[in-house]
This record gives sequence, C-alpha cells and structure tokens, in this order.
Amino acid sequence: MSMFSVEGLDLSIYGLPILKGVSLSVGEGEILGLVGESGSGKSMTALAAMQLMPRGASAAGRILLDGEDVLSKSEAQMCALRGRDIGMVFQEPMTALNPLKTIGAQVAECFAQHLGARRAECTAWAGQALERVGLPPSRFPLDRYPHELSGGQRQRVVIAMAVALKPKLIIADEPTTALDVTTQAQILELMRELVAEEGTSLLMITHDLAVVAEMADRVTVMRYGEVVEEGTTAAFFSGMRHPYSKALLEASTHVPARRKLTAPPILPREGEVAPHSGDGGGGAAAVEGTAPSP
Repeated sequence: MSMFSVEGLDLSIYGLPILKGVSLSVGEGEILGLVGESGSGKSMTALAAMQLMPRGASAAGRILLDGEDVLSKSEAQMCALRGRDIGMVFQEPMTALNPLKTIGAQVAECFAQHLGARRAECTAWAGQALERVGLPPSRFPLDRYPHELSGGQRQRVVIAMAVALKPKLIIADEPTTALDVTTQAQILELMRELVAEEGTSLLMITHDLAVVAEMADRVTVMRYGEVVEEGTTAAFFSGMRHPYSKALLEASTHVPARRKLTAPPILPREGEVAPHSGDGGGGAAAVEGTAPSP
C-alpha cells in the first residue's frame, strides 16, 4: 500500500477545469519526481494535498495519506495534519518565511503548535532541527531574521520546518529553482539524506529532468492538468513513450546557438595615439588635446 496516493483527482476554479483525473502514488521511503512545464498542474496537485487550494476551487476524487482521505477532513483536522504528517517545502523561502519573526521562533512554532511543549523545550528542539539541516546555532544564532541569511540558508530553514516533526510525507515544490548550482546540489543531497534516515516519502515537484534523474525512484509527467506518463526513473529515461516527455528531454538538453564574439577594439591610454587603422588617414583617431599628423 502506498503512503500517499491521488486517485482520480478533478479540480476546477470557478468552474474552469484545472486538474483532470490525476492519479499518482508515493511509497514509503520513496521519491517521486512530478514533472511538467509551468501551468501543467503540478503545484495545484500539491496544494490540493494540503487543502490549500485557492478561493473558488472545488475538488473531487480522493487524496489518501496512509489510508485516510485528506479531502474529507475539516480545516481544524488539516491544521493538525499540516506540519505533523505532511511537510511542505515551498519554492521561494523568502515568501514562505515570516520576515518579522526570527528563524528560531518560526521553527520552534512547529513544536509548540503540535506538541504543546514549553517555550524553552521548543527553542531547544528548534536549534537541533536547524543544526540537522546545516545551520548550527553556534554559527547561525536563533535570533537571526530571514533577511540576514542567504537564499540557500533560508531554504534550509524552510526544510527544517518541514521535517521538524518527522512527517510521513514531504512535498517539495521546486525547492532549488532560485538557487545557484552549488547550493542546489547541497539542498538536494540534504533532502536525499533526510528521506534515507527517516523513511519519509518525498514528492519532488520540478521541471528539471536532471534533478529527477539524480533524485527520483519513479517519475510522473503532467501536461495540461493530466498525467501523460509514469514509470520507474530508469525505464522512463531509457524509453520515453509520450511525445511530450520526449519534448521535455529535448528542451532540457538544448544548447542555444551563440554568436561568435570578436575581440574588442584596443583603446588608447591617456596621452597615447590610437594604433593606425590602415585607412590612410594618418591614424584611427587623435588623442584629446593633440592634432593628427599632416
């Protein structure tokens, strides 16, 4: 039985169809790469799983987490489930974090909300969670604010919040898109280690097939709100069947043509005459304050 599964999910916003019969599953300790271009419905599927759909949205079908239908739960039940059983890593950490709260307070809030522990205990646990993701309090004090950290460090804070209570499922929505290549590799390695250590299921949403090839056990491809292809990562990359999947791969390996650059002209330094241009005019130009030779 899958830890997390979506079965025949239809979703519309003010009557406009967005998702059409979406079905996918993630096993315990498995990484599923959910792939597709912008607007394919990947993030909306994730938001439906968290019951964070936009105003005017209505959903039909089933979203099962460890056998329980998420869509049948009330908002109060979802507040207890978010963070505890499902952790979410959003694409842009600067908007996911509260700029008016310190990083220690924001991570500690996860423990206070779900465990009801005392402030001192929550703060201590927050320090442990941040150290686990590479932000030890000895180097990154808990009283720092998000704007005092780099993009990669802020993303680590978001990951610390998502994994603080060791949830059954982590949903990572384009977690490395805004990061440089080196930081991206560090974040992906961190997430891989967390899944391996805790046996957590990971739904990795991305448009980057290179990330999928490196991280995922299985791949699901979406286009226009529908699943068009799925399979193990090895089978997917060795024999793509759907033309859209092949187009994604081709786009990811495309190298744009570049114009051949010519060497810039050599400009004279102050007090020197520019090199002769060969135009018979006695020199390409005259330095300011001197007259060209007759």
